Amino acid sequence: MKMRFSKEENSWMMYDWGNSAYSIIISTAVFPLFYKASATEAGVSASNSTAYLGYTIAIATFILAMLAPILGTVADYQGFKKKFFTFFVGLGVLFTALLAFIPSEQWALLLVCYTIAVIGSSGSNVFYDAFLVDVTEEERMDRVSARGYGLGYIGSTIPFIISIAIIMLAQSGTIPVSTTMASQIAFIITALWWGFFSIPLFRNVQQRHYIDREPRIVSNSFRRLGKTIKEIRKHRALFMFLLAYFFYIDGVGTIITMSTAYGSDLGITSTNLLIILFVTQVVAAPFALLYGRLAERFTGKKMLYVGIIVYIIVCIYAYFMKTTFDFWILAMLVASSQGGIQALSRSYFAKLVPKQNSNEFFGFYNIFGKFASIMGPLLVAATAQITGNSSTGVFSLIVLFIIGLAILARVPEPTVDVIAGEQTKSL
Repeated sequence: MKMRFSKEENSWMMYDWGNSAYSIIISTAVFPLFYKASATEAGVSASNSTAYLGYTIAIATFILAMLAPILGTVADYQGFKKKFFTFFVGLGVLFTALLAFIPSEQWALLLVCYTIAVIGSSGSNVFYDAFLVDVTEEERMDRVSARGYGLGYIGSTIPFIISIAIIMLAQSGTIPVSTTMASQIAFIITALWWGFFSIPLFRNVQQRHYIDREPRIVSNSFRRLGKTIKEIRKHRALFMFLLAYFFYIDGVGTIITMSTAYGSDLGITSTNLLIILFVTQVVAAPFALLYGRLAERFTGKKMLYVGIIVYIIVCIYAYFMKTTFDFWILAMLVASSQGGIQALSRSYFAKLVPKQNSNEFFGFYNIFGKFASIMGPLLVAATAQITGNSSTGVFSLIVLFIIGLAILARVPEPTVDVIAGEQTKSL
């Protein structure tokens, strides 16, 4: 039976359509290649430039990891969630656009601007994810979350195609702009696309679950946060899931953000990398939707098992990869599961959280994810520098997926009884 989506659900999903342009063009494709070319021109070695990118991602995610639980706790009060969401969207859009105005030879300044753009994008996602409990019901969360990711993959291909076309035409001399300027135009396109498709959420989504405002909001927020930290172990399903998520999402995020730099180190041309990444986006869209449908039949937890196992295979295959064809195979394996594993993680967690404290708990969800995102890039960066081989760095991520899988196996299913029981314990 075909599911009809409400105006609020569609508006929420359209943010994935807009923000995913940042994910593919800035995080994964054009910016890493632009930065690598800038660093190479400045005399930085391939392994060191990859390592510096990894360290930059780690710094950005550490900053947000420190802020997310605090801001999330404050945002649980009526009227604050959308204000914080708006601020981080604005920050991300602004600094994404500013990337276009930094001289290409200033590779260090590019990384500084990129750091702030990462904070904007990741910070907005803290509150975007938490809005899931406001726009839909629990039994619809898997399908809505997965469709959001699916729309994100589809929507991101449009600015990506435009950006690739401009870059390739510039490389061939068909249009009178340099390759550097073509990449900078792609950054402007990304910022405009992201900002425009954020508007439906601004207009149509409201915070339905909240805590009534009270005096001394900031001090009371810190008090609530401290109480939650002390009592989070009483929420056994939440705590165990966050622990599993900490490990497996680390590997997922690291592979997404560093795949282009890794492919460049293997000698794959920038044109081939852009084409591969475009096809990956196209293939990932139906697979994200498929994960959502299969989760309704087999449960979200079992589909998370499938996604983690696919990523274990990715790590093993990456170690032996030598050719562009190998990179194609690796990319298609990633495409089959990256959207599904992220979408179902989001909806699985949303089913477990107390709805009126969704921002606070999604703050923890993001702090676990962000701290994990520090460990993964550092692991790849350090291993790549020590061994002088990027393939070894990717292979080292396998331990994170294995640990995550083992812990996830101990997480109770998010049934009504489990959720109600845990909320009772926390009172």
